[in-house]
Amino acid sequence: MLSFLRVLKFAFQDLWRNLSLSFMTVFILVLMLLSVNTLWSLDVLTKQAVESVKKQIDVSIYFVPQATEKNVAEIKSYIQMFSEVTDIKLQSKEDVLASFREQHKLQKEALDALDELGANPFGPTMVIKTKEPKDYKKIIDALNVPEYETIIEAKSFDNHEDAIERLQNITNRIERVGFGLTVLFAIISFLIIFNTVRVAIASQRVEISIKRLVGASNWFIRGPYMIESVLFTVLSVGLTMALVGVALRWIDPYLAVVLPNGFSLTNYFYSNMLMLFGSQALAVLLLTVVSSALAMRKQLKV
Repeated sequence: MLSFLRVLKFAFQDLWRNLSLSFMTVFILVLMLLSVNTLWSLDVLTKQAVESVKKQIDVSIYFVPQATEKNVAEIKSYIQMFSEVTDIKLQSKEDVLASFREQHKLQKEALDALDELGANPFGPTMVIKTKEPKDYKKIIDALNVPEYETIIEAKSFDNHEDAIERLQNITNRIERVGFGLTVLFAIISFLIIFNTVRVAIASQRVEISIKRLVGASNWFIRGPYMIESVLFTVLSVGLTMALVGVALRWIDPYLAVVLPNGFSLTNYFYSNMLMLFGSQALAVLLLTVVSSALAMRKQLKV
């Protein structure tokens, strides 16, 4: 225990002697971790945005006014046979008429024209949702058969596949840039830690020689530099967690406008904090320990 306390003392002494280099090391590590968390946040937001767009996509089947309940039920049973279909909603003629009146309640001319007809001009409507946007074409093609031509008046499909593809392309480009920055910061961090340890060793050659003369073990000489690596990891990960938490709280109100499904990036962040920052801490610790070990191997004759 006494030896460990001495190692701790020497570690903090080295940090203080090379305070500017230590600060720069932590700063670069924080930048690297921020770029990683930016990529993570972007990936999560992209998935949420794509899912939000997918939920808005559907295909509407408009039946002729003469279509009977039996006709509609037959087509519904046929559509339900497709494994791609996740939901089917039916609107009766009366429901469609009521919906039309509600949507055009401020347009007197449209309502007057409807009243002049003296009858319900609308037929039933079927709204179909599938697992993926690409599945809608299969459903539409399946309904393009002669026996349904006299029953189905029209088909409406809001195709958002182009929007989804553009969103994913933009995200992929940003992710490539972010990945490049992460690698760049990792290399810079490695070089800074490597040189920080080299400078510390070079400035303490006399002390290291004295430790050798009094019988200090390899672990005792290497210990302070390894502890510095752990301190760099703790400081960088802790600062990153604080910065990410503040940033997400600031971003969340804007996300509520873009993603109206109530998604909160802050809540997602806290629910995955252990996995997210645990893996980052292990990666940073590995980076700092390896760079320190290589620097000591080159400089120390132990």
